[in-house]
Amino acid sequence: MGGVVELWVVMLLIAAAAFAPLGYFIYTFTKANAKPFGEIEPHGDSPSVVNDFAEKAIKYVQGLLGKK
Repeated sequence: MGGVVELWVVMLLIAAAAFAPLGYFIYTFTKANAKPFGEIEPHGDSPSVVNDFAEKAIKYVQGLLGKK
């Protein structure tokens, strides 16, 4: 019977380690007013490198498809 309890404790520790990142994410998400990564959308005149890159990639693919 001691082996079963020992195995249960080990499995509980493994599960706690596996779900710790999820728990931290949920904690951060609820703590930062549902914005864990900060402001990632551009507002007003602020440029966005991600949006610029996405626009260039879309135009490049459209150019490749238009040549065929």
